[in-house]
Amino acid sequence: MNRALLALADGRVFEGRALGAEGEATGEVVFNTSMTGYQEILTDPSYLGQLVTMTYPLIGNYGVNNADVEARRPFVNGFIVKEAGRRASNWRAVGTLGHYLARHKIVGIEGIDTRALTRHIRDHGEQPALLSSEDLNPKRLAERARTLPGLIGRDLVKELTCQAPYEWPEGIAGTGSSARRTPSLHVVVYDFGVKYSILRSLVSAGCKVTVVPAQTPAEGVLARNPDGVVLSNGPGDPAALTYAVDAARALLGKRPLFGICLGHQLLGLALGGSTYKLRFGHHGGNHPVMELATGKVQITTQNHGFGVMFGEQKPAHAEGKPVAPPEEQRRVKTPFGQVALTHASLNDGTIEGLRCLDLPAFSVQYHPEASPGPHDAHPLFQQFVEMMARA
Repeated sequence: MNRALLALADGRVFEGRALGAEGEATGEVVFNTSMTGYQEILTDPSYLGQLVTMTYPLIGNYGVNNADVEARRPFVNGFIVKEAGRRASNWRAVGTLGHYLARHKIVGIEGIDTRALTRHIRDHGEQPALLSSEDLNPKRLAERARTLPGLIGRDLVKELTCQAPYEWPEGIAGTGSSARRTPSLHVVVYDFGVKYSILRSLVSAGCKVTVVPAQTPAEGVLARNPDGVVLSNGPGDPAALTYAVDAARALLGKRPLFGICLGHQLLGLALGGSTYKLRFGHHGGNHPVMELATGKVQITTQNHGFGVMFGEQKPAHAEGKPVAPPEEQRRVKTPFGQVALTHASLNDGTIEGLRCLDLPAFSVQYHPEASPGPHDAHPLFQQFVEMMARA
């Protein structure tokens, strides 16, 4: 099996074996702490521009299938594992992980110390990297990696959003004989990189779903007379999506809004907040989040590299203190009225949820559809339906 190298911008180089397609891949190297769900991760559009490291040591043992995809194709730039399973041990499997990566021309690497790589990212931060099975000169690769761009300031959404509006009819499989309810509410979903599971969850909650391109202006959405609007997940720097922030701001107060992941960041920007790059993002299916009003803790699926803040004060995690914001900081004044900070990460204090107190709008930084991951937050879709029904 051919050798492969992973070179980070700070000069650290890891050697392993080529996996999937041969060639080169570039992107920001991140780590994901999920134990399963690698096919959903590979096809999550939010991973565009990234080289994903799986921290669990054995990946690929149940192969790949035609059902567990979250988009029309894989979007990761590259894939990094300790050991890739050679056999697909699952009755639904139609192939192995290695063949899947090769078929979709995704460059991967296996056989490296993913624990050491993960600790290096935690200590030194996410950074550009170059993965190659062609150029095997460590010094030259590291020099090339230093010239690669990061994610700050990059609009990656325009590379993957749909080109025309479309209707989404499919609900969650196995939720009843029809897997959906008779639609009673019309929801327009902005496609910043939306996952199929979000669309399925909305349909199963009783919504007619229309997906529109990311650059659709607010007037184009309002012309469809929806009952509510979802700002979806997606990749890249939210501050670069000025058109999306403008649309979200124009929709505030006109229709109920629900923001998910990137959509949470866009809502925060529309309300007058700002965003900043995390030293290392949240990627995985085991992140604890506290609901600040009740103290209840949810285990959540997350995939983001930026955080939301209001004013000049970053969350406590900026000083290495993983605590929730104090009581006096849980409400902020914005041009659109009072906004409550509803959720916080118990790992690092990041703001994980917002709710407008004077308008029908809320958002979460994590993924309530949780594919892959826990289902603790899935009731948020029903909360959105109830908000639309009251509006």
